[in-house]
Amino acid sequence: MRAQREKIFNLPAVVLAAVVLLVGIHVLRGFLPLESNLALLREFGFVPGRFTYAFDPHPVVVALDAARQKSEFDGEIAGYFLGNGKPLWWTPLTYAFLHASYLHVGFNCLWLVAFGAPVARRFGTPRFLMFCVATAIAGALAHYVTHLVDLQPVIGASAVVSGTMAAALRFVFQPGAPLGEGPDGLSLNATDAAYRQPALPLRSIITDRRAMTFLIAWFFANMLFGLVPSLSGLTGATIAWQAHIGGFLVGLFAFPLFDPPAPIPSWDDPQSD
Repeated sequence: MRAQREKIFNLPAVVLAAVVLLVGIHVLRGFLPLESNLALLREFGFVPGRFTYAFDPHPVVVALDAARQKSEFDGEIAGYFLGNGKPLWWTPLTYAFLHASYLHVGFNCLWLVAFGAPVARRFGTPRFLMFCVATAIAGALAHYVTHLVDLQPVIGASAVVSGTMAAALRFVFQPGAPLGEGPDGLSLNATDAAYRQPALPLRSIITDRRAMTFLIAWFFANMLFGLVPSLSGLTGATIAWQAHIGGFLVGLFAFPLFDPPAPIPSWDDPQSD
């Protein structure tokens, strides 16, 4: 029994690599001067206004003028992140590799370990990586459509984390799944089969007590962090909660696109009937 339960504590290599990468990037940034950190944010953070400026400069110029009227500092910062106004097409993905504080990256890595691990075990590394790319871009898009002229860079892997939470919601509470009740009556199941249980249909989520409790808690946490940014270590910053929702919706609704086909039952399998 012990050998069967140890596996849940062994992270999939892709999740461990992601955690090391995210933390490593933030640690390395701590050795950089302020000018270099600002340059990283401008080149790799997602700045919605730059994309709007490419096809409709006027509203962005108005927003820039408003920032300058507010204060000289705000105007300089907005102008700096607008740069030459050309969209940086890699930033809807690369923004997810940067974080504002150790608490910020710590929170994201903690939740990535908790929810990314079961999703990675189910999807496999290639599908999991494609899934992370999709949720990151979806998060950037969701933030963009609600902040068309914003010149403040968005950073953080929260959209990806939210996507893994939603994907996990589709299967971890199923009977025999990692958080589902097994035949022994326990709520912890770390066998390979646990990660291949049938996904929970969308219509069934609203009738599943644990799934709905998790869903409500997720929305409440996002609302709380949006109202009180200091709880996430981002005092003075804006929480891009729309990006969280974008990633979550992709994880919830696009789950079947990344979910590998279930293995064909063997005639020797007593559970194949």
